[in-house]
Amino acid sequence: MIRPQYHFRRDAGRVLVWNIAKLIAELGDDPSVTDISLDQIREIDAPYWYDLEGATPTCRSILHHARLIKQADLKWPILLCPEGRVMDGMHRVLKALDLGHTHITAHRLAQLPPPISSTPTRAI
Repeated sequence: MIRPQYHFRRDAGRVLVWNIAKLIAELGDDPSVTDISLDQIREIDAPYWYDLEGATPTCRSILHHARLIKQADLKWPILLCPEGRVMDGMHRVLKALDLGHTHITAHRLAQLPPPISSTPTRAI
């Protein structure tokens, strides 16, 4: 069973939140996957886990992510929004990159549903 997971994104001064299980359900009857180049994933060179206000990359949090990367299973495709941004699977992306892969399998949402939450960034 997959642990409850959420995707957070800043947009226009707000933090938007999506439930990953609900996003996967949005795939509906089209669970098709495609291979995408790791070079297309711009989040690799961005503060993906640390881009929200107050999120600081501590040594302990980096170790936590390193462990999750080691445990990541590449048999599961990552999940991309319609614009190609990673919504789920960054640990898998980094594992593939570390192993020298050039591509990874991905589901891409045709439409992005409304977030389950929207909070002003100052409230976080």
